[in-house]
Amino acid sequence: MAEIDYHTATRTSIMEWKQMHPLHQIAETPTHNLLLKQWLKEQELIHGRIALKETQIDSIRKETTLLYIFFFLFHSTTLMLLFNKNSSFSSSPSSICHRSWVPSLCSLFFSLGIIWAVRYKSDVEVQMEKMLKREKEDKGLLEKCVEELKKKGLEFDLLKEVDALRRAKSLRVVEGKEGCAVRKWSSRDFVSLFFFSMACLSLVLTRVILCS
Repeated sequence: MAEIDYHTATRTSIMEWKQMHPLHQIAETPTHNLLLKQWLKEQELIHGRIALKETQIDSIRKETTLLYIFFFLFHSTTLMLLFNKNSSFSSSPSSICHRSWVPSLCSLFFSLGIIWAVRYKSDVEVQMEKMLKREKEDKGLLEKCVEELKKKGLEFDLLKEVDALRRAKSLRVVEGKEGCAVRKWSSRDFVSLFFFSMACLSLVLTRVILCS
């Protein structure tokens, strides 16, 4: 009789335990409670990293736009000054043309510096976007696990679910590496080629203005 009463009481306590809300079950279980707290804390850290990277990407894009403006502003101002002052030069056209390498060389160095800076900023932006994408994917995986834990309570298998989360992250990393195919051309290459073409055009115009 005592053994029957014991089994009955145990069965009753188990039934009452299962009827509890999953969050109450988690609160009463140290392992599940600790895991939930860790995941919530990690969610906050991921949110902070995502916000920081988005701010950094916006800042990089603004700096790149300023480089575009400086490039065109420098060349347009230089060409206008050369064109306006060319008529007031007292030297002979041959001597002016002979010294045209000075502004041409300055224009070339400035253009190469801007092109390098634009390419560097573009590379940094691409890397930041990849990191932001990974952070958002981690956020999605973690949010899914947190929802499953809150919904299942004690039925949430810690070993199975945590291992599945780790395998999902590992698989995502492998897919990311395999998906990084080498591209012959990209938008950054075309931007660099465009600025280099504009720099060459500026050199030709400088030569024409000073030697005409």
